[in-house]
Amino acid sequence: MGMSHRVASAIGEYGERLACEYLTGLGYEVLDRNWRCDQGELDIVARDGACLVFCEVKTRRSTAFGSPVEAVTPVKAARLRQLAVSWLREHALRSPDLRVDVIGVLRPASGPAQIEHLQGVA
Repeated sequence: MGMSHRVASAIGEYGERLACEYLTGLGYEVLDRNWRCDQGELDIVARDGACLVFCEVKTRRSTAFGSPVEAVTPVKAARLRQLAVSWLREHALRSPDLRVDVIGVLRPASGPAQIEHLQGVA
């Protein structure tokens, strides 16, 4: 039996909050969170020096269905790239360097959360 929407939403919000703290700790500047348009949603938009980074965050409570980052397929990564273009258009920004990253957050029943950060997936 699957988890309720409310529980899944709370887990997702937790993962995104942890991912923002992680990125900020690395020196990134978080520019936007949960940006939506007709084509979908970007979880986090950040600046890493001169590079704009569009992050997808996947949070899981276990690896029963694989690691969190495995949930981002090549098709999903390509869609994230299209969303990044839409974000840039809406914000009238240009950047010489763009990157799509995936941050996986594993939140087991006990112990600390684990973060996996894949850079440049698309």
